[in-house]
Amino acid sequence: MNSLTLTAKAVRTSLIAAAATSVAFSGFAFAEEQSDGAKVERIEVTGSRIQRTDMETASPVTVIDASAIKAAGATSIDEVLQKMTATGGAMTNPGINNGSQGNASINLRGLGSQRTLVLVNNRRMVNSGTGAASTVDLNTIPVSMIKRIEVLKDGASSVYGSDAVAGVVNIILKDDFEGLEANVQTGVSGQGDASETSFDLTMGGSFDRGNVVMGLQYMDRGEASMADRDATQCDYAERVGADGNLELYCGGSSYTPGGHIWGPDGRDSLQGSLDGTWHEFTDDDKYNYNASSYLYTPMQRLNLTALGNFELTDSINLFSEAMYSKRWSEQQMAPQPIWTDTFTYTEAMGDSLLEHGYEYGDELDYGRRMADVGNREFSQVVDTVRVVVGLDGLLDNGWAWDTSVNYGRNDSVDRLANLINMGSVNTGIEEGTFNPLDQASWSQENMNEYLYTELNSGGSEMFIVSANLSGEALELPAGYLGFATGLERRTEKAWFIPDSLTSQGMANDPKVEPTGGEYDVTEAYLELAIPLLSGVFLAEQVDLSAAVRYFDYSTFGSDSTWKLGLTWRMTDDFMLRSVASTAFRAPSVDELYSGKSPSFDQVEHPVGQDQAEVTRGGNPNLTPEEAETFTAGFVYSPSWFDGFSVTADYYDISITNSIALVDSQYIVDQCMDAQGNPINTETSLCQSADIKMGGGNRIIFNNQLQNIGAENTSGIDINLAYAFDAVGLAWTTSLDSTILLENESIILGESIDYAGLITSGSGGFAKYKTNFDLGVEGDSWGAHYQARYISGMDSYACQSEPSSCYAPSTDSIIYHDVSATYFLPQGWTLSAGVNNLLDEEAPYYTGNNDANTDPYTYDTLGRYFYLQASVKL
Repeated sequence: MNSLTLTAKAVRTSLIAAAATSVAFSGFAFAEEQSDGAKVERIEVTGSRIQRTDMETASPVTVIDASAIKAAGATSIDEVLQKMTATGGAMTNPGINNGSQGNASINLRGLGSQRTLVLVNNRRMVNSGTGAASTVDLNTIPVSMIKRIEVLKDGASSVYGSDAVAGVVNIILKDDFEGLEANVQTGVSGQGDASETSFDLTMGGSFDRGNVVMGLQYMDRGEASMADRDATQCDYAERVGADGNLELYCGGSSYTPGGHIWGPDGRDSLQGSLDGTWHEFTDDDKYNYNASSYLYTPMQRLNLTALGNFELTDSINLFSEAMYSKRWSEQQMAPQPIWTDTFTYTEAMGDSLLEHGYEYGDELDYGRRMADVGNREFSQVVDTVRVVVGLDGLLDNGWAWDTSVNYGRNDSVDRLANLINMGSVNTGIEEGTFNPLDQASWSQENMNEYLYTELNSGGSEMFIVSANLSGEALELPAGYLGFATGLERRTEKAWFIPDSLTSQGMANDPKVEPTGGEYDVTEAYLELAIPLLSGVFLAEQVDLSAAVRYFDYSTFGSDSTWKLGLTWRMTDDFMLRSVASTAFRAPSVDELYSGKSPSFDQVEHPVGQDQAEVTRGGNPNLTPEEAETFTAGFVYSPSWFDGFSVTADYYDISITNSIALVDSQYIVDQCMDAQGNPINTETSLCQSADIKMGGGNRIIFNNQLQNIGAENTSGIDINLAYAFDAVGLAWTTSLDSTILLENESIILGESIDYAGLITSGSGGFAKYKTNFDLGVEGDSWGAHYQARYISGMDSYACQSEPSSCYAPSTDSIIYHDVSATYFLPQGWTLSAGVNNLLDEEAPYYTGNNDANTDPYTYDTLGRYFYLQASVKL
């Protein structure tokens, strides 16, 4: 092939633009135009294992170049990936203080991070993070070693196996780097906090029969506090004001310093004071837990990488990849809320409650915010290693083969300091040696003997042996029949060992059981690229792609998936494309075998607390999720408009047998009446929930994973890119948009379409998201501007009665990022940038998750400055 085809031209345009933009045009792969008469090198495109010269497949792929990552000032790839318009829902990031445990994730199509497959150099990455991880922690991928990222935006289970339901993120590392490159970056928010410093060094060289590339990256990120932002200084709550209208006030928790008593028979609750007196609890007594919580979480991270190739013979190559990462991360939350077992009010506890209508012999429930001993301090130390060793080469007939061993292991230790051993406290209350109504009992000095640090450990392990063969089987009238086939044997293992006190139920929360288990799978696949027509009127080239994958799991047995794709290049400028496929996701070890553990979910009930105690856990009877995916679109790169290209793709993904939890509010509504009594006990839902009203009117029930759901999502991706020269400068522009038509979740027959909604804990699902990029480059300088648009959304919590909410929706928001680069002699480069230039504040909405907004969707940090210096020799 002596000239670039339609899609290759579009890709070339996008990669030129990538040097100045953060997300490149939706193309297919990376290649350079060859001189006349030279053959374009065969490459493997994400979504297909068939090596090809023209890069054209039926599946939409977005390419993010290394220079685009650098231009965005990103020190972790989640900073770039999470800004893609094709993402949505919940994605852990540094702004998630409650529950992230320092992880970073990617969530394509808003279908959950567990349904996005992450690869490194076309091979699986070990699940990583804390505990029995079921997704890949993006912190384990060193930004400095990334050559490019290819994001496939449709199902690819027939090619890669489990988890590739919403798409695939394939990180391609620098395996051919030569020389030395060093980068230093520092940054700080406009408020002077969340400072960050990073350093990386990449070295590479070639010798007679091979090459070696090594990289080191270190990052140190500081924290920001919710107390230091006007929008998050306190937790907003809503109430009817004196004028009859809804108003915001600084709310919080009923678990307060000084103690809180819930009495019998609906008697008013009491708030304690440090002087030993009590008064009726009011809104003014609520505890502001935001003041002690991080807005942005600190982390230190070390990444070491080594890649090598050695030619054993003229046709056999030995390759190896080694990656190691170590992460130290922290979160901070308000002091622990504790509650005692129900106890009897006795004379030995004093007479402080008598004046409030209580009597000796009353049964009391007592809760307290343990400000006496300090904030809860979470910390994690996570080690992840991945090693790949293999052989690849060419047969005499030109077929390519490879075989490899891929081993990965993740080990984590997480700590939670300043907890109270409530087992011992309850024993003391029962024996009369601990008086909960005496403020002195809760003093720091007295609580030292009850204070402990929770220590948990966990990990994941992956072992894969694989072999692949690909090439051109025979010549057909329209071209060569390409094929790829292979075998794979994979073992996945995961475990979680809770703290000894926690596992015995002696802490404040109910006991947590350990997790442990493994499974193995044997898989085989066949993929074909079949040319149907060539050189015909309105059919310059028509190709059919087909793939099938068979798998046999030790946990549930065998099945298969398939894929059919069509590319119809009508002219050199215009191509139609479409893919239909089936996909699956096998339940993870954590979903199958995780032990029972407590979760405290927000619910609404006339007499119950606003947090229910929910027991969750795995289910060894789970079966795989199944999906059907369909995409159809076009690529247009007009020869009369050099440098311009446009793509549009419609996507539709339907998941059945999905693994899900029943919504906690739904269980409360179906299984408990307004007085707190169990109802509908003959139904399977309520029988498994075993709902009851516990002490302090805390609702308690079970809610374990089941194959009870379905997910349906559809939408349109549109991308326009244009690269041109004007006024002596090189310009690049791109406009990337996603229109979300549907994001339906069905559980137990109850359906809700999340398109256009923003939730409490599952993130936002904006109907319209657009990224606009503009780059310009001169001889010695360059500049870049990006605008990110997120359309307004309605609060999930306010659907039934918007008028009952102070903020039933959010407005649209646009973030503006700018950066500039100056190229100095001797290979030096200086860059500076500002993210969220206009300091846009994250919007408040009723029913928010944390920080009075949704940190999964919005930037909570505000304006951020960064400065880079780099040298390449």
